[in-house]
Amino acid sequence: MVSRVIPVEPFDLVIFGGTGDLARRKILPGLFKRYCAGQMPDTAQVIGAARSPMDSDAYRAFVAEAIREFSPSRFCENGALDGFLACLEYVVVDARGTDGWDELAQRLGPDRVRAFYFSVGPGLFGDLAERIHLHGMATSESRIVVEKPFGHDLETARALNATLAEHFHEGQIYRIDHYLGKETVQNLMAIRFGNVLFEPLWNSQYVDHIQITVAETVGVGGRGEYYDRAGAMRDMVQNHLMQLLCLIAMEPPAKFDPDAVRDEKLKVIRALDPVEPHHIVRGQYGALDGEHPGYREAVGNPRSTTESYIALKTHVSNWRWAGTPFYLRTGKRLKARSSVINVMFKDAPHSIFGPEAGRHANLLSIRLQPNEGITLKVTIKEPGPGGMRLVDVPLDMTFADALGPEGEEPPDAYERLIMDVIRGNQTLFMRGDEVEAAWAWTDPIIGGWQARGEVPKPYDSGSAGPDDADLLMKRDGRAWRGITP
Repeated sequence: MVSRVIPVEPFDLVIFGGTGDLARRKILPGLFKRYCAGQMPDTAQVIGAARSPMDSDAYRAFVAEAIREFSPSRFCENGALDGFLACLEYVVVDARGTDGWDELAQRLGPDRVRAFYFSVGPGLFGDLAERIHLHGMATSESRIVVEKPFGHDLETARALNATLAEHFHEGQIYRIDHYLGKETVQNLMAIRFGNVLFEPLWNSQYVDHIQITVAETVGVGGRGEYYDRAGAMRDMVQNHLMQLLCLIAMEPPAKFDPDAVRDEKLKVIRALDPVEPHHIVRGQYGALDGEHPGYREAVGNPRSTTESYIALKTHVSNWRWAGTPFYLRTGKRLKARSSVINVMFKDAPHSIFGPEAGRHANLLSIRLQPNEGITLKVTIKEPGPGGMRLVDVPLDMTFADALGPEGEEPPDAYERLIMDVIRGNQTLFMRGDEVEAAWAWTDPIIGGWQARGEVPKPYDSGSAGPDDADLLMKRDGRAWRGITP
């Protein structure tokens, strides 16, 4: 099945931090793939803006190297790379000074969408927004894209929202969370609201509990200084896992409209119960085989009490989900890379097959990465003449097999989200009040364990996390689904 690609109108995209790691690994290769797909016109202009001294030719060479490293080789054939590189320019810009801003303003074309991607630290967001206005680059068709972390807590998030609001209105601000650009994440809404099969069962009457797991095999890497100030709660739960929880739990919006969708997500966040101390498990990974350092060594802080793993239980206090627990967990240096949502349905109210058939319940497993797809586990009779024995079998839809031509990769999240920015579609971006509501729920949890002086539990690298996380589930008579690739 070949997807239908709708080209966008000519645009200018300025990437502040255009020589940074995110631009090199994700933004520029993603734009190149959209160019190859025919979605980005030849008349579009992508301008890298950073402090690194280079000219446009040197920047094109830099981008070409990044694309060869991070894009499939077949995309570099038939002159496509040369065509994309011809769309690129570069300007040396001082984010907090005056150098380069007049030149940048002169490079922008009239009467077209202008998108400014802030691929920089949040400390520069206000400076960039102010200078875009000061140098006359802001128009009614201007948009800014800001990366996480969007604040460190509720107070800083409010301050950042207020700073951006001085220069751009909410309809021009795109707070990007790349998880929302994943094909499977968007399919959560299609599954729920496009199939009469699921929506009538999507409530506490039929769902026993929901597990959301985002497991990583990598450690903190070169992000040690940032990560030790943030931890898994701020880095992952407050944004990525929160967004997944909202899409799973939200009510049907009146229509598939940006504000209608985000209104329903906001209601979920505001309905979240506070998390009790005994419903939280924090962990910190140790060294692995003498080859990979433990967390404290990796961040250079031998007394760090920051968590690299967190598991928690919460409830959404509304009519749909009253009594149904949501279990969230995420961590680094775990046994496999896996992001999955498991919707665990209740047992049949009465088994007609007798105790020898065992207890069986349906499971809907939504795989976000890797190997994106959906599996529905159903109960059938085990084949053979040996009586009525029941077994669970999967109905599996792997997107790469079901929807994509052989060998074709699904679009990367950044490809989709950047094109949505150009189109002016904010459905998959967080609104300011949504971000603040998430911090309002998160801050008391963090403040609680800090006040109690709690230290994260150690866990082995390559494991499923600390043992206490299993006890969190066992107390409720449940168990985590295994972390598998």
